[in-house]
Amino acid sequence: MAEEVWIARHGQTEWSLSGQHTGTTDLELTDGGVEQARALGARLADVSFTCVLTSPYKRARHTAELAGFGDVLQIDDDLGEMRYGIAEGRTTAEMQEDQSGWVSWDGGSEGAESLEEMGARVDRVVERLHGIDGRVLVVGHGHASRVLAARWVGITQLARHLVALPTGHLAILAFDHGEPAIRAWSMP
Repeated sequence: MAEEVWIARHGQTEWSLSGQHTGTTDLELTDGGVEQARALGARLADVSFTCVLTSPYKRARHTAELAGFGDVLQIDDDLGEMRYGIAEGRTTAEMQEDQSGWVSWDGGSEGAESLEEMGARVDRVVERLHGIDGRVLVVGHGHASRVLAARWVGITQLARHLVALPTGHLAILAFDHGEPAIRAWSMP
């Protein structure tokens, strides 16, 4: 069983900078995102990982590669970001102009993945993590990382209430007295 799961959110993209919802659109990192990924590598240089998992999207894979894990990373499709449907590429404010009170977590846009659907994907990741010994690094996305943390500690509802994970930041999931816990969150 993974003793610790370190979560790294990918580096900055044009859409993360502008607040546009980025699910399946395969964006490159900005220059700032490249710097964040390299800084992540420096931060993790003295940490050893049994396994490095990443989302299939370029922004996560490139972050993992620039951080120095390109030779060992394993792509896990279940780590992909939430599918936003017609909200893809739009900001919350733009969506709320069309649908008053719209919230990305509610899956309330046409073609969007529901929180339950995303939770089922992330549950498979948690199951995989429980089968890996040692320390694991997961390089992923903002919403998916929050759902992963929630599912790790057994929260199946209201994952949106966990704090955000900015681009290029780290979180650590672990155990406290044998119980799953969030050890650290949003470390630059």
